[in-house]
Amino acid sequence: MTTRAKIYFASDIHLGALGYTSSREREARVVRWLDSIKHDAAELFLIGDVFDFWFEYTTVVPRGYIRFLGKLAELVDLGVKLYFFKGNHDMWMFDYFEQELDATIISNELIIERQGKKLYLHHGDGLGKGDGKYKILKKVFRSRLCQWLFERMHPNFGVGLANYWSRNSRIANEAPKEKKMFENEWLVSFARETLQSAHYDYLIFGHRHLPLVINLGNNSQYVNLGEWIHFNSFAVMDGGAVELGYFECTNEL
Repeated sequence: MTTRAKIYFASDIHLGALGYTSSREREARVVRWLDSIKHDAAELFLIGDVFDFWFEYTTVVPRGYIRFLGKLAELVDLGVKLYFFKGNHDMWMFDYFEQELDATIISNELIIERQGKKLYLHHGDGLGKGDGKYKILKKVFRSRLCQWLFERMHPNFGVGLANYWSRNSRIANEAPKEKKMFENEWLVSFARETLQSAHYDYLIFGHRHLPLVINLGNNSQYVNLGEWIHFNSFAVMDGGAVELGYFECTNEL
């Protein structure tokens, strides 16, 4: 009998991005990955931007992704604990996944201890210095007033508007041009600053789309989970160690 002890982390799947065909192919790939981990996973952390856009109206949710959601339901029924982090593309999650998948929704950071290690988890958006315009925008988008106003729009218009915005976002226009991050890159700098007030063995983020591990000293590591458009990357924690993995992909940094 397989022991269910591993912890998996993934982010920036961006389901819905780059058109229907690309999204369906990516969804099928993620479903195959989920199927491959369902017998040894104890917990699954989806650390933001799982969807390129998500908004839960009171009685309506975005169409699509049925195979992905069905596979998550299967994992949950097998005993896997599921966590959804709000990213900058899918921050409008409310209670749908809590009700349907018994998931825990995380709005900002999550600090946990697992396998004798202390972890700091966050999607990564709005952290550190700079990017003041986005930080203001994030506060506006997360305000209940903004959400109430958006909900007043008909879903055909609201979702269409959001999808138009997504088509012009970074994920829709980027290629894997960026190389390894420098050690003074802004999110790595934020991790270093965070370690000045508390020790974490692993600080795990998404958002930057570059799968990477950086040693920060004092037995602490920065881990970026990458994304599923170019890298199909994820992390797994087993026996207290966190390592990056790549599913059906050789495009590693």
